[in-house]
Amino acid sequence: MQNMICGIDEAGRGPVLGPLVIAGVMISDEQALLEMNVRDSKLLKSEKRIELAGRIRKVCDVELIMVTAMELDILRQVFSLNELEARAFVKLIHILRPDSVYVDCVDTDEDSFHEKLVAKLDYSPKVVSKHKADDIYPVVSAASIIAKTVRDAEVERISRDIGADPGSGYPSDPKTIEFVSGWLEENGRFPPHTRHSWKTTSRLWEDYRFKPTRLDEF
Repeated sequence: MQNMICGIDEAGRGPVLGPLVIAGVMISDEQALLEMNVRDSKLLKSEKRIELAGRIRKVCDVELIMVTAMELDILRQVFSLNELEARAFVKLIHILRPDSVYVDCVDTDEDSFHEKLVAKLDYSPKVVSKHKADDIYPVVSAASIIAKTVRDAEVERISRDIGADPGSGYPSDPKTIEFVSGWLEENGRFPPHTRHSWKTTSRLWEDYRFKPTRLDEF
């Protein structure tokens, strides 16, 4: 019987806009991934990620969980982001049922996150929780590539739906902050697909509400 190996990684943990995408990738032999020279998706250009994603899907079982901005806001009322991701990781493991699992640890404590995952599983695969796993294990690199390409495609779809370019969705992206601030100024509300429970959103709202030019409204 083949030993099935699974890698799990996410894309879109930090953005103020768009979904969180978590990918599980499973294969029996990582050699095919090594031959593709898969790497952490952040180290690859968009065109290369898209090419590799197509090739990965041909040789691996792939499962995805997408959590929209609205769903994140609702879930954050109950769970921390780490707990939310742990539950998603476990759901993917239960779907794929691998013998060995390698995850990109989202907690500062690798051991704590490992125990959190193991405690939620209904069977006993080998579980490895590691920081920068997407740069160490090919199967996690593959999951990183899948998650990133799916999120990028979703941000492109959002851009088409709203008729504007929101940038990458990350708070560090000036285009994203300019877009969200501009939409807020023009419409008095945040654009669709914004994560209202994020600190960046709260800051932008405070900046909007308490601009000197608006003080006469009070």
